Amino acid sequence: MHRKNVFAGPYIDRMGHLRQDDEWLASAMADARSLAIPVWKSQSLITAEETPRAGFVELSALGKDAPKREELILLGRHGDAHYFAYEVESADPPVILQNAQFQDLRQIASQLTAAEAGILAYARAMISWRRHHRFCGTCGAGTRPAKGGHVLRCSNTACAHEQFPRLDPAIIVLVSDGDRALLGRQAAWPKGRYSTIAGFVEPGESLEDAVTREVAEETGVEVGNIQYHSSQPWPFPSSLMLGFLAHAKTREIHLRDQELEDARWFSVAEIKAGNPLLPPNQSISFSLIEHWFDSFGEGPLRDIAGTLSWPTPR
Repeated sequence: MHRKNVFAGPYIDRMGHLRQDDEWLASAMADARSLAIPVWKSQSLITAEETPRAGFVELSALGKDAPKREELILLGRHGDAHYFAYEVESADPPVILQNAQFQDLRQIASQLTAAEAGILAYARAMISWRRHHRFCGTCGAGTRPAKGGHVLRCSNTACAHEQFPRLDPAIIVLVSDGDRALLGRQAAWPKGRYSTIAGFVEPGESLEDAVTREVAEETGVEVGNIQYHSSQPWPFPSSLMLGFLAHAKTREIHLRDQELEDARWFSVAEIKAGNPLLPPNQSISFSLIEHWFDSFGEGPLRDIAGTLSWPTPR
């Protein structure tokens, strides 16, 4: 793998050892250099400049609009600043920075710096987790944040159950039989777009077992020689994509579970000619196809495919 996937990388010191130090947290929140990352309806604040940038806001500059301390989630330290995420709960997008607007991170991530994209993804994932765990799953009482926002503790003292951020592991795999790749498409995607096979890991299942099962369920193809490639945080809303390469043991396609509208074998020559439309190049699915395609010396695929984007979410 010659480049990190978008959203991945050690872009921030998460400072986990200080999350339960209330005195340190208070001083970090009071630091004039500390930055806030607002998230509104799962969208990130982006400046409307010639080159888009993440809309980080000085926490001290928020004034009366500043969130309460318990609403802030410590993300960590990047450069000389501490970063805190918070959710903006309003019907309409607020004006927090001039010449900035809230946008879907999937649409803009490839235009941001690696660090900015990663930090915004981290903020989005934490806000989504908090929003979906406002009540205790054990007794039903409301939860309260603790440890810098990385724990939600049941407010019922007789229960006091603690919830921690969770990820949904999902495998994604490029299946090949030499110079052909197995790609599928969902009905909701733009016309002509195909991508790699993917699915969630089930309880009691290894990653390799999940690869084998998902490919068989969606396409009827049996695979072997499964090799790990890379991973990508995918906070839409809370996945961790675990990328693999696999070799096809059978070639005949049967759409068994009907999750895909279609699945086909595409040759290196077809992909070079622009058929099919590939997934956006900020996705791990593109990275997997790119790894396979470039090994034939016909690339780089990134130059051939150009810049692709996700359709605007409804």
